[in-house]
Amino acid sequence: MNSEKPTARSLREIELEVLEEGREWTRRRLEQRLQAEADRCGGVFPPERTPGAASAEGDDASADGGRPGRT
Repeated sequence: MNSEKPTARSLREIELEVLEEGREWTRRRLEQRLQAEADRCGGVFPPERTPGAASAEGDDASADGGRPGRT
C-alpha cells in the first residue's frame, strides 16, 4: 500500500500553469498565422538576417532613450 499521496496544488499554481499553456498556444498560433501570411506574400518568416546586419542592441537601443547622464 502506497501511503504517499500527491500534494494538493493551490488554485494559484493551477492558474499559472494554465496561463502558461495559453501563452504557448497563442505563440504557436501567431507563428502559424504569420507564416501563412508570409507564404501568401512570398516572403520568409522569420526574416533571414543578412551578414553584417546590425542588431537591435546597439547604443541607440538603450532603455533610457539615450539621454546623457543616465545609467
